[in-house]
Amino acid sequence: MSLHIYDTSTRTIREFVPVEAGRASIYLCGATVQAPPHIGHIRSGVNFDVLRRWMARSGYDVRFCRNVTDIDDKIIRVSAEESVPWFVVAERNQRAFTWAYDTLGCLPPTVEPRATGHVPEMITLMERLIERGHAYASGGDVYFDVQSYADRYGSLSNQKLENMRPAADTDDESCKRDPRDFALWKGAKSGEPTWPTPWGPGRPGWHLECSAMATKYLGPTFDIHGGGIDLIFPHHENEIAQSQAAGDGFAQYWMHNGMLKIGAEKMSKSLGNSLLIPEMVQKVRPVELRYYLAGPHYRSSIEYSEEALLEAAAAYQRIEGFVTRAAEVIHDVDADAPLPQAFADALDDDLGTPQALAVVHEVVREGNVALSRGDKEAVARLLAETQNMLDVLGLDPRSPQWRGAGSDLTPVVDALVAVALEQRKAARERKDYAAADAIRNQLAAAGITVEDTPHGARWELSR
Repeated sequence: MSLHIYDTSTRTIREFVPVEAGRASIYLCGATVQAPPHIGHIRSGVNFDVLRRWMARSGYDVRFCRNVTDIDDKIIRVSAEESVPWFVVAERNQRAFTWAYDTLGCLPPTVEPRATGHVPEMITLMERLIERGHAYASGGDVYFDVQSYADRYGSLSNQKLENMRPAADTDDESCKRDPRDFALWKGAKSGEPTWPTPWGPGRPGWHLECSAMATKYLGPTFDIHGGGIDLIFPHHENEIAQSQAAGDGFAQYWMHNGMLKIGAEKMSKSLGNSLLIPEMVQKVRPVELRYYLAGPHYRSSIEYSEEALLEAAAAYQRIEGFVTRAAEVIHDVDADAPLPQAFADALDDDLGTPQALAVVHEVVREGNVALSRGDKEAVARLLAETQNMLDVLGLDPRSPQWRGAGSDLTPVVDALVAVALEQRKAARERKDYAAADAIRNQLAAAGITVEDTPHGARWELSR
């Protein structure tokens, strides 16, 4: 089976056929950096990180572009509220997003363009649209003429133009030919940042930014455009309109992840119910939070509850427990071991992570049985399968990401704990169980849990 994905534009599951054989190009609408990220924002990053990893594992050379919208009405509003320059707001929150992506194990994008660095490309795109009769300048602004594209506008969101509301993206609607026309460029206003253009100084509209960046880095026609389902209209609808009206093929597939909700409401800072990433990784470890976000199907909505979060953490710990115990028996894991066919089929079927994780848990159950029987050959095979599946999902507990490569203190702690465990072992051998228990309690007080196994005592940081 080859990769098949649900394409929002056709509302069908389609076989993935890349524009260029052997290569896959993905554009993901990244952060608008007016505030730090909550888990609803980062879900998209995790979902598309799994897609990227699976495509790479399937043999594609993946080019992954995730943009940063660093100028926007919301950023300007926060800037005014805090009495700091707009770029301070953008830089601060972009760093928070980068930290969150890294903390949850998302691979760095191939390229991560900022909107403000691509004004020349935006000007060129507007000039092409004006020349083709699809855009017009008015009062320092530039607008896309939706009537000029009326036969196709609304195809992604499955709407008809006559049923659409006004774009409501300007203070003076009289500048527009049609109230549904959307702003490509916004003329200069007092106190706002501006860039020069042939139509006067101003700043870009949100939709224009993504079209300019996507085509610059991925070409006029590329494979996949992704983002949250809340972006289908107007953002992605407008991207398609302006890009194709300018003569670009643009994205061949559109993928949208579902929302994360609390009490049936979409998470947003304005609702006051945002769960910021630094707070979340105090509740569970980052890898457990990634498991929670990656586990449901990417198109489904997630109804957040702390109970569900802790259940996901416990499920991951069961997987991790097998990997840890098996690795004490099997020291060399076959990184080239084939993936279980059911796992591959699940991910090829529109990135079916729930079914893929079900395969992981089934293999773990078999592995635990093999461990109890002392069947090292079976343990070696099942450990390799488990770790290779987890690697695709970005969840391998033995990967450098989750073992703390670089600043890892594990060797230091190992050496210190080893001394204590030797003392405890000696106490047990001389039947001084009070001393042995005291050593164990001292380690527990230091945040280290000791487990006695058939292969000797092992330790881990307390949860």
